[in-house]
Amino acid sequence: MFSMSTLFLLILLGLGYIAKNQAILIAVYILLGIKLLRLDDKLFPLLDSKGIFIGVVVITVAVLVPIATGEIGFAELYNSIKSYYGWIALIAGMFVAYIAKDGLVLLANDPHLTAALIIGTILAVVFFQGVAVGPLIGAGIAYMVMKLVDSVLGIFT
Repeated sequence: MFSMSTLFLLILLGLGYIAKNQAILIAVYILLGIKLLRLDDKLFPLLDSKGIFIGVVVITVAVLVPIATGEIGFAELYNSIKSYYGWIALIAGMFVAYIAKDGLVLLANDPHLTAALIIGTILAVVFFQGVAVGPLIGAGIAYMVMKLVDSVLGIFT
């Protein structure tokens, strides 16, 4: 008989298939494969503790490839900051990196909220063709909003 976690993964597999989302499909295939090969006791703790870091490294490498190939250099950087779009991009990049750091704090300190963030990310990936980089940024935004709500409610209590 299937465990509840396997059933949940199979539901996600179905949703990923319906939405034609390769990232969800590949992730679920990998997790089901790990479970099928009974490597979950060894690999899940590693993926749980280092998975986000590994993912951030892979994304960072991918983003830096144009710099490594010479496609983007100092001239392109200089040209990009000549426009207000370039400044918007620069500020947006700084903002999301800044709030993502608090996302790490939230995910570490409030694991019960992780489930809601993950489900929200999966729903956005499946139904809105989103990209599953959302949990960390989502956690950062959630942390920021929680602190804002705490400070506003603190005024009234």
